[in-house]
Amino acid sequence: MGMKTKIVLGAVVGLVVIGAVSANSDEGGGDGRSDGRTSASSGEKSGGDKSGGAQDGEQPGGASDAKPAEDKPAEDKAAEKASQAEQFKAFVQKNGTAQEKDAVAHVTKVQGADEQNDILDAADVYTDFTGGIMGEGTGPAKLLASAFADWKDSENGLVTIYDADGELLGNGQF
Repeated sequence: MGMKTKIVLGAVVGLVVIGAVSANSDEGGGDGRSDGRTSASSGEKSGGDKSGGAQDGEQPGGASDAKPAEDKPAEDKAAEKASQAEQFKAFVQKNGTAQEKDAVAHVTKVQGADEQNDILDAADVYTDFTGGIMGEGTGPAKLLASAFADWKDSENGLVTIYDADGELLGNGQF
């Protein structure tokens, strides 16, 4: 279920990015060019002169800055995904029991903790335990699920704990 949700969300994000890119490319006159004539005529249409509008070679509205702005959210998302595990570990180190602190030392990655809508929230916690559901990580997985529920709150959330091989260790509501 978690994988299907990720695929659907990835497809939606991809469509939004494609739509944003195509909308920005159409602003340059339809043929993708962004020369001085386009920005000057845009400045004249808005009632301003060339000096009050966009500069030569620059699109009005700062559209020339659109590409770095599109790359930046992808970088921010990657940084947030990398930092979710650190945020979770810091929370447990501050507020958790001794057993939870021992269990959180095995967390390697947390995904989906920052994207909540209270309808169907799913988060994944990856650990370095081995052996799957019959291995040593089953007990600590329940502790991690409980600590995650203390960290995040949702009307309808499910956290799933995985081992190093991606096998299910446990899950819990948050």
